[in-house]
Amino acid sequence: MDIHSSGKALGASIEGMDLAQPIPDSDFKQILRALGEHGVLCFPKQRLETEQFARFGRRFGELEINVANQFHEPGFPEVMVLSNMTENGKPIGLGDAGQGWHTDMSYSKEIALANVLYAIKVPARDGRPLGDTQFRNMHAAYEDLPDEIKRRLEGRTATHDFAKFWDMMRARPGSRRAALTAEQRAKKPPVSQPIFRTHPITGRTVLYCNPGYATRIDGMPEAESAELLEYLFKHQQQRKYFYAHAWAEGDVLMWDNIGTVHNAVADYLPDEPRYMRRVQVMATKDYARLAA
Repeated sequence: MDIHSSGKALGASIEGMDLAQPIPDSDFKQILRALGEHGVLCFPKQRLETEQFARFGRRFGELEINVANQFHEPGFPEVMVLSNMTENGKPIGLGDAGQGWHTDMSYSKEIALANVLYAIKVPARDGRPLGDTQFRNMHAAYEDLPDEIKRRLEGRTATHDFAKFWDMMRARPGSRRAALTAEQRAKKPPVSQPIFRTHPITGRTVLYCNPGYATRIDGMPEAESAELLEYLFKHQQQRKYFYAHAWAEGDVLMWDNIGTVHNAVADYLPDEPRYMRRVQVMATKDYARLAA
């Protein structure tokens, strides 16, 4: 296994691994440490069956089955399909996934450790890949906060709401998202999350408050809450925290859902096909012990 850092705010490439094979414990430990250190890991040139892809994700924790998504690989409800392609005139995947800065599963009491995507078809134009996935480093964002802001927010929580991001995406032109049913909303009620939390791999503090799902700071007057959330969201936007992954077919990209926020760039057209498989790894293990 060869780990090559991007030299940027986030990101590393891991060469010399065939993810179609079971991962030895020693390699698993190295990957887990690299995930904490680099935040975003790319395993290039992979060839995986759906079952092999799901097995890789499951090595790190239980896999989520999304309550609102009907697009998944047959027989694998935990493997979501992200695609703008159609079959017999019907969409075969969720085509508008992730366009807007957010952290997956921050709207859930049980949070996610990582997201894993496998690129089968990557749209391209004039020889350049489209549909970059962008990231921001929340370890660094926390460290750079002024001491006065850290004191004001220490120990505080913010409400995160699944419906906020879903409804925002539904309102965009061309969205395939159906309205959430009452049953779906009941399964994902708003939850409170610590604004600052200890990262389970690094043991360091991260800023865990994203514009996609966070709606207000709990127990704070509305105006003060809105002002502070606006400050935190603007603070995250600084270029020094930014990293973008340009996709290639065969890439398996794994990113830390606690120490980053991310955004998918939708700069491709309906006739520029995109097809990716995705699993969401829930934070169900003692990662500090496993990485030690």
